[in-house]
Amino acid sequence: MGARITAYNIAYARFRAAIGEGSITTPQDSKTQSEEHPESHPLACEFVGFHFHSVFRIPEPVKETCLTFSRSNYTRISNMTTYFNYPSKELQEELKCIAQAIVAPGKGILAADESVSTMGKRLKDIGVENTDENRRAYRQLLFTTDDKLAENISGVILFDETLYQKADDGTPFVQLLKKKGIIPGIKVDKGVVPLFGSEDESTTQGLDDLAARCAKYKKEGCDFAKWRCVLKIGKNTPSYQSILENANVLARYASICQSERIVPIVEPEVLPDGDHDLDRAQKVTETVLAAVYKALNDHHVYLEGTLLKPNMVTAGQSAKVKNTPEEIGLATVQALRRTVPAAVPGVTFLSGGQSEEEASVNLSAINKVPLVRPWALTFSYGRALQASVLRAWGGKKENIGAGQNELLKRARANGEASLGKYVPGSAGTDSGSLFIANHAY
Repeated sequence: MGARITAYNIAYARFRAAIGEGSITTPQDSKTQSEEHPESHPLACEFVGFHFHSVFRIPEPVKETCLTFSRSNYTRISNMTTYFNYPSKELQEELKCIAQAIVAPGKGILAADESVSTMGKRLKDIGVENTDENRRAYRQLLFTTDDKLAENISGVILFDETLYQKADDGTPFVQLLKKKGIIPGIKVDKGVVPLFGSEDESTTQGLDDLAARCAKYKKEGCDFAKWRCVLKIGKNTPSYQSILENANVLARYASICQSERIVPIVEPEVLPDGDHDLDRAQKVTETVLAAVYKALNDHHVYLEGTLLKPNMVTAGQSAKVKNTPEEIGLATVQALRRTVPAAVPGVTFLSGGQSEEEASVNLSAINKVPLVRPWALTFSYGRALQASVLRAWGGKKENIGAGQNELLKRARANGEASLGKYVPGSAGTDSGSLFIANHAY
C-alpha cells in the first residue's frame, strides 16, 4: 500500500507541476502549452493511466482535466484514422482484374515456389540429385504440360531462381506460362525467423528491400506475389505477440506489393502440427484471420486487389478424432464468414500436408457447405498437386509425359473441387499423407 501511495503522490505531483500548479520546473515551451492546454501535456497521459488503475479518490478539478484529456485525445486519434488515400482508379482496376482472373470458376494456383533446399528434399525422395539442371528440368516438365492445364490452373507461383530459367529451346518459363494464359506469380518472403522471447514461434523476414524487388518482378512479368507467415497451436500458442507481429508483417507486405502493381496473396498458415481438436483449430484460425484483416485495414490495403491463402480448419495431425470432410468444410466456412470481408475476391487454400485426395475431397466439401460464401473458394497447392507428378517422372526423360498426365489429372480434380463437384477417387491413386512436421520452405 505504501508503494502505491508513493507512486500516486509522485504521479500527482508531476502532473500538477506540468500543468503549472506545482513547483517542478518545466521547459518554457512546455510550461506555456501546459498553462493554456493542460490536457495536451504528455504527463497527463501518465497520470490518466495511473488514475484509471488506482483505488484513490482523485480531486474533481484534476479528474475533470484527466477525462477531458482522454476525450479530446481519443477524438483526435479517431479523426486521424480516416485520412488516407485509396489507390488510383487505374491501379484498383488492374489489381482487381488480376485477382479475379486467378480465382476464375474452376481454376486455382500451382505453387511451384519451393526453395532450392526444399526442392532438394522433393528430388531426394525420388532418387534424383539436387542440381540446377534437375530443378530446371522438373519445372520445365510442369510448364510445358499440354495447354489443357490452363483450364484448371490460372496462376503459378515461382521461386526467384525459376523466374529466370528457360526451356530447352531458350523460351523463358514466364513466357511459356503466359502463352498458355497462365498468370506468373512470385514468392517474395525470405523465410521464417524466430521471435525472441516466444515459445518457439516465428515471424517472416524480407520487408526491407521488398518494394525494389516487386518493381523488378513486375517488369519480369509477375502479376501477383505470395508471402507466408506461420503460426503454431500449442498450450500457450499462438501468442498475442506472434499473432500481432505476423498480421502486421502481412499487411505491410500487401501494401508494398500493391504500390508496385502486384496482387498480394496473404498467407497466414496455422500449422496442423499437434493433437488439438477441430474446435480449437477453428477458434485459433478465426482469431488469426481477424487480426490479419484488422492489420490490412490499418494499412489501407485495397482488399478487392488481394487474395487470401489460409489453412483449412482441420484437427491436429496427432488428434485422436479424425473429422469428416463435411465437418471440416463447415468449420472452415464458418471461420471465414466470421472474419474475411466480402470485398476479398477469393480464398486459395493451402493443402497443409493433406494427401492429394484429402485436399481435393475437403475442398469440394467446403464448396458444398449450405451457407452464403461471398468469395471464390479454390486452391493454391504445392505438394497436393505435385506428389504424383514427381513419382511418375522419377527424373527420367522418357517419363516426362507420364508426369504431365498426372499433373493434368490432379489439376482437373481440384478444378472440380473448387466448384463442389469432385467425385472422390475419380483422379486415380492417392499420394498418401504429405504431412511434414513444422513445415518450412
